[in-house]
Amino acid sequence: MYRLVKNEATVLVKWRRILKLIHLTGTAWFVLSAGYVLVLTLLMAGKSWWFIVSLSGYSALTLFLLISLYLFAVFRGVSRNQKIVIEHPLTTSPYYYLFYSVSPFLGGLAGSFAAIGIGSAGRYLLVVATGSLWVTFVVWIIIDPMVGFAEMLLPSSRGHRRNRLAQAQALRLKQRLDNERLLAEVQVREETCYRTRNDFLLPYAVELAGLIYGGEKTWTQKQIEAVDIGMTAWQMDGLDCMRQLHSMALELCGQKCENSTFIDYISVWWDGVGSWRSCQLDGDYKMA
Repeated sequence: MYRLVKNEATVLVKWRRILKLIHLTGTAWFVLSAGYVLVLTLLMAGKSWWFIVSLSGYSALTLFLLISLYLFAVFRGVSRNQKIVIEHPLTTSPYYYLFYSVSPFLGGLAGSFAAIGIGSAGRYLLVVATGSLWVTFVVWIIIDPMVGFAEMLLPSSRGHRRNRLAQAQALRLKQRLDNERLLAEVQVREETCYRTRNDFLLPYAVELAGLIYGGEKTWTQKQIEAVDIGMTAWQMDGLDCMRQLHSMALELCGQKCENSTFIDYISVWWDGVGSWRSCQLDGDYKMA
């Protein structure tokens, strides 16, 4: 049983590769046909080969990019449609895709029959190329969208589409609720951590505030003590802890100085401690 399932999967993979190769070959034939018709039309209009070569040189890269984008979209579309085969029972079948891929060759075959009796080789090839263009245009641009639209009108297709959209909406809602729950949990953890650190950091904040607005210590002594406090905060919980301590110390300074201006020396003292970088602006720091 296992070997049978494995063999069927291998055959299916090979069949899909063959279909993609056929479609790639058909697209190349369609491009060659379009190029032949364009070149022959320009020659019949009296344009020189130099003009044609110059024109093709500018458009070759654009054509290559468009073809690559088209093939990418088609192959991705086929892979995606395999997941909703109930909504598109015909267009997702290998036989329809085979017909879709060989339509340029069918057009060329029809053109070759229509051109029987034409003595000129150039005109014979022109009819063959024109047949390829017309049949490909009719199948790819007209028939395929119409068939796809007709499939979507089937009761089974509409029911499956409603269920699929409902499931997708439910999944998006679940993801949004999960994200909101995760965000709420993160906020609760941060608030708990903030309150825990606040009790621990309060004595250090008082000491830092005292270093800013008073004391008989020298500048070097104040800087050494501030650096030691900053390193303690850094070792406790990194940059977030240092920012919290910095904010607490400035708030105490504002309360002590009663809305007078004071300089934020802490940012200067801590510059280079852990990942702290001085954020002091020129001038004084004033608490609101």
